[in-house]
Amino acid sequence: MTKADIVNEISKNTGIEKVTVQKTVEAFMDTIKGSLVKGKNVYLRGFGSFVVKKRAEKTARNISKNTTIIIPEHFIPSFKPSKSFVTKVKNNVK
Repeated sequence: MTKADIVNEISKNTGIEKVTVQKTVEAFMDTIKGSLVKGKNVYLRGFGSFVVKKRAEKTARNISKNTTIIIPEHFIPSFKPSKSFVTKVKNNVK
């Protein structure tokens, strides 16, 4: 499902114009991205959590040059679904 599909589905279910729904969806995503960039987690009860995870420093290999490189610690965005969300997917997807 793409962002356009989501906009169409919400517009169909609510009767709100697609342009308004698209602006709302984009504002929602921008708000979540902005929050994560600031290091703040976003919790949506019954849906899941958008969290910032810290990745530790690690040693990796560049196999083409046969050298070792060090990847510094860094932060990445992550999504953790709620238990009710996971349960619904487990029980309904076959």
